[in-house]
Amino acid sequence: MESKKKCVLAVDDTPSYLMLLNMILQKHYAVKAAPKGETALKIVRQAPDAVDIILLDIMMDGMDGFAVCQALKADPATAHIPVIFISGKEDEADKKKGLALGAADFLLKPFAAESVLATVAKHLPA
Repeated sequence: MESKKKCVLAVDDTPSYLMLLNMILQKHYAVKAAPKGETALKIVRQAPDAVDIILLDIMMDGMDGFAVCQALKADPATAHIPVIFISGKEDEADKKKGLALGAADFLLKPFAAESVLATVAKHLPA
């Protein structure tokens, strides 16, 4: 019996980054994409057990990644899902804030495929 692929939710308001993440991840995982934070929350809340890990951009129009992470971690139905922040700037204050909100890790843009795959694999629940 073939096991079901783990699901990665990629959240980024830049379409090219969503496409790149999909290309990197689709061989190994089921990939869902959300172009904004509000959409990501809707997807996760509709089926919290269907999303295994979230790659979340920090700087987005509307609801930013920090607000999305805070909402996910405050909800007992979604608090267990690992969140990996994606950021275009290497800012220690952002890292501290993200970790304080419950993020599991960070990826810097531009990212290498190997880094994305290794980071996702490291934090995926068994």
